[in-house]
Amino acid sequence: MNDATDPAPVPPEPPAGGPASGDAPGEPARRGSPKARAMTRAAVRHAAPFLLWIGAMLAGQLFHLTPSSATEEAASVDLLSDAGLYAVQTVLCLGALLLLRPWRHHPGAFRPAHVLPALAVGAAVFAVWALPGAEFWQGLLPWDGGRDLAKAAADAEARYAPAATGWPLFAVHLLGTGVAIAFAEEFFWRAYLLRAVRTPDFLDIPVGTFHAPSFLAVAAVFAAEHGSLAVPGLLAGLAYGLLFIRTRDVWAACLAHATTNLALGAYVLSTGHWEFW
Repeated sequence: MNDATDPAPVPPEPPAGGPASGDAPGEPARRGSPKARAMTRAAVRHAAPFLLWIGAMLAGQLFHLTPSSATEEAASVDLLSDAGLYAVQTVLCLGALLLLRPWRHHPGAFRPAHVLPALAVGAAVFAVWALPGAEFWQGLLPWDGGRDLAKAAADAEARYAPAATGWPLFAVHLLGTGVAIAFAEEFFWRAYLLRAVRTPDFLDIPVGTFHAPSFLAVAAVFAAEHGSLAVPGLLAGLAYGLLFIRTRDVWAACLAHATTNLALGAYVLSTGHWEFW
């Protein structure tokens, strides 16, 4: 029973399209309309966690905040260790995910039937990433980018191994790679960008709709993001993208990506192949 002191109920946020938005579903949003503002809010919720991660990383390099960011022209200010910067990225990214909750735009997406396919895709992508580190394959596979794997491993071990950073920072690193960035990337690349490259009104496109040009473009940019490991990055982007389209479930893509990254963490710790860290 309500009385005069009960607070008035807060109405839910209207959908991006439909009568409450001032634009019909499927029609381009008019500039400044409620639908356009709703699309902008949804875009920020999907993109901000990943962009904060990338922004913190670039700031560390640009302002020479960590030892590895030193160049011949500019010494590092050593404000943070490399593991410390990774912890900052993790906190910013995970905090943004929890604050913005991009999953609010994917109600009921998760299906238990998608767990096994997601784990299988994640394990397969892990194998693609780990193969260049296996001695048998070195020199036979095209996706090590000509890297000196021994030097890359030694450099990463000095920056990120528990012996150098302590176990708490290593645990934060594992949380960052296995949860924060894995989830942030899937909400950005698959749940958002696959549709946003087609229209700013990306929520008008049903999740899982296959559109070959946007699918290939997003996979290619995802590959380029991984630098010298662009080939496994491309294969990973194609695999996660196909899983997302097949299941229409962003959580399946998140689980697959997290499986890959956590498996790489266990592999690095058990084998000493720190070049993947």
